[in-house]
Amino acid sequence: MPAMHREQPQIWTISQLTRRVKGLLESEISYVWVSGEISNWRVSPAGHAYFTLKDKDSQLDAVMFRGKLMRVKFGPESGLEVIVQGLVTVYEKRGNYQIVCDEMQPKGMGALQLAFEKLRKRLEAEGLFDDAHKKPLPMLPRRIGVVTSPTGAAIRDILNVIRRRFADAHVVLYPARVQGEEAAPEIAEGIRILDAWGVDVMIVGRGGGSMEDLWPFNEEEVVRAVYEAQTPIISAVGHEIDFALTDFAADMRAPTPSAAAELVVQERAALVERIRLLSRRLAKSAGEIVRQRRHRLALAQSSYVFQRPEDLVRERRQRVDELRLRLEAAVAEQARTSRHRLERANRAVMLLSPAHQLRRAEERLGAMRARLGQTGAGLVEGFRARLRPLLAQLDALSPVAILSRGYAIARKLPERALVREAAELSAGDRILVTLGKGGVTAAVETIEESADG
Repeated sequence: MPAMHREQPQIWTISQLTRRVKGLLESEISYVWVSGEISNWRVSPAGHAYFTLKDKDSQLDAVMFRGKLMRVKFGPESGLEVIVQGLVTVYEKRGNYQIVCDEMQPKGMGALQLAFEKLRKRLEAEGLFDDAHKKPLPMLPRRIGVVTSPTGAAIRDILNVIRRRFADAHVVLYPARVQGEEAAPEIAEGIRILDAWGVDVMIVGRGGGSMEDLWPFNEEEVVRAVYEAQTPIISAVGHEIDFALTDFAADMRAPTPSAAAELVVQERAALVERIRLLSRRLAKSAGEIVRQRRHRLALAQSSYVFQRPEDLVRERRQRVDELRLRLEAAVAEQARTSRHRLERANRAVMLLSPAHQLRRAEERLGAMRARLGQTGAGLVEGFRARLRPLLAQLDALSPVAILSRGYAIARKLPERALVREAAELSAGDRILVTLGKGGVTAAVETIEESADG
């Protein structure tokens, strides 16, 4: 067949090929369960999670959008082995195949158990379970708050126990769902409302069930509401083998709602018997105290003080007189000693008085002034004698003395330079002539190179 008649091959665009591969993956493989280790876990600002699933030989890109991620009960992170279920598809922009996850479970430990352990460790590290925060239960509460379902067995058990043991207690019920996604906000709100209303003690709980049924009592908002309440709280969730995070944050844990009610109220008969026992002990103690006081009173009445009181007064008076005489003698002796010390001090003050010291200083100052005057006069006269010949020599050598004999000094203006020869001047120059007394300013008219006689 000639080449011009051969069929032209179909040419695909990248987008067409990618969509074809995507369609094949979604139709042929579709939704699958895949196990692997999370790597490069990151959550975008929009709340979508992007990560990689890998095993020892391969890896797979994965994405889980915000709505699905919010339903995951545990906290995914890099390095965690998980099982995911989702649609195998292609991200067309980059041509990568990936799995869009709808569900995620931890591999090995259940999701709820893993979430329970992680939240428990984090809240414990924050101090929400510290014993120092626990509050004691009131002995006789008048108002008992209960947060539970109004139709469940828990409220019936609590009311039966309270009615049987102490019917006078007033029970305030906050009806809340105790199972399902809406339960946790209602339980937390009930705790806050009853705490603000002012009940004496609070029971928060429900009957037993699976971990999924009891999960609202493991929610962080419920645990924090229990921790922040000012009212003592008893956590009564499930049966004896069940534990919830509210058990750790509450002031006391009860294995069942009935046991919580028994902890809150005491039996009337037991309380009455205890009061009767305390009354007998009080009467016995009071009688013993009265007997002891009577015995002490009898001893006092038979004592010497009450038999001969005037003798004691007489002895005390005599003792007072003796002490007064000793005191007067001591005061007199002290006065003599003080006068002697005062006299010695006066003599010392006279000798050291400022007036006495000033007189002595004035006498020394007068003597020093006289000596200074004599010495100064002698020194001045000696200096004058030495100065006279020097003055005579200075006067003989002074230019002023020469000028007084008819000589003059000429200086060229304006620089006032000394003129030694007539050749230094020109007709019209101005000169300053210094005489023996005073000076004159003159103008040069003629120059004479030589002036004899």
